[in-house]
Amino acid sequence: MTARPPEGDWLGTPYLRFERQGPFAVVTLDRPQARNAMTPAMYFGIRYAVGHTDADPDLAGLLITGTGDVFAPGGDLGGGDGVDDWMTFGSAMNMDITPFETLRQSVKPVVSAVNGLCQGGGLQIALCSDMAVVSDRATFRVPELYRGIADTYYAQTLTRIIGPVRTRDLMFTGRVLSAAEAQEWGMVARVVPHEELEGAAREVLTACCRTAPRARGVVKSSIDNYLGLFDRIGMKASYSGDEARQGFVAFKERRSPDWVHPDLRSDGRL
Repeated sequence: MTARPPEGDWLGTPYLRFERQGPFAVVTLDRPQARNAMTPAMYFGIRYAVGHTDADPDLAGLLITGTGDVFAPGGDLGGGDGVDDWMTFGSAMNMDITPFETLRQSVKPVVSAVNGLCQGGGLQIALCSDMAVVSDRATFRVPELYRGIADTYYAQTLTRIIGPVRTRDLMFTGRVLSAAEAQEWGMVARVVPHEELEGAAREVLTACCRTAPRARGVVKSSIDNYLGLFDRIGMKASYSGDEARQGFVAFKERRSPDWVHPDLRSDGRL
């Protein structure tokens, strides 16, 4: 497929599907061969979909979900497949292609229907949506420190949402949270049986879309101010640092990074 800029409902990548289902736009991450690992074009496509929905009078809100048992695992650190890698992920990290702040500032409601594994940038998409409705099969993880990335976005937003103690637990240990734990911690609003996810997410999006738009925007702005800013300069500097380079190499080679003490290294990726 020839690369081209987004036009109409095309999001610039074959790995995102944009469908109009009544008053809703539904964007589905659809890259099962790579477990929905996100290319730079996929990140930008989500961002574009928010603005595209906001500007369309025929659409009331946006639903984001994934295929199979994966919502989104974050960026593709293992390399592209030649179809959608118009930019390497490493170079893209220094560009403002991610949709997180766009989601936080969307005019129309955005609901994430988290159907499975959710971590890295995928978890940020869920957290920055207006609501996340979660399958009871979903799991959550923040592995950025294992990749050598000082993710100050997570450090800022998670501390606001779940507090500093639980943020340290998630970020310093890279532990996996179940859907029930994520709800108990206040990371997600609703957990439903997996087979009920689509219907429940639509019900939540319908309810959000019935609220007064301008008044909702004022409330959204207040919440956004509470979440606050993050250290962009420090985070950007970490992308080009020795630890990030080592983290990328170790991930690709499916081993522990060299900074891990020899007695603590494990087989496979951390």
